[in-house]
Amino acid sequence: QVQLVESGGGLVQPGDSLRLSCAASGIIVVNSHMSWFRQAPGKEREFVARMTPGGSGTDYADSVKGRFTISRSYPKNTLNLQMNNLKPEDTAIYYCSVFFRGHNVWGQGTQVTVSS
Repeated sequence: QVQLVESGGGLVQPGDSLRLSCAASGIIVVNSHMSWFRQAPGKEREFVARMTPGGSGTDYADSVKGRFTISRSYPKNTLNLQMNNLKPEDTAIYYCSVFFRGHNVWGQGTQVTVSS
């Protein structure tokens, strides 16, 4: 079974940084299509960042370019999201996802709240 577990969220102030992690089982992260999405209150889930298998390419939403960095940790089989200079509009539940055998698999999410 494929399982994804996000961690690292929390309550921070504008300008702070957070590093989210997604621990994966049942898949090899470095060989998979991995992405981060987020869902703010009252809004639909939106794409944040993705990494192609092997880390050969990355893609980011315009709203996070220059501030967020997606990466993989091969030894830990994790997907990471370094978030710098956080803004209130970044407040959302952040989800790790993988496209596996024709299906999207999601973690349960980790809450990120950016507030003064």
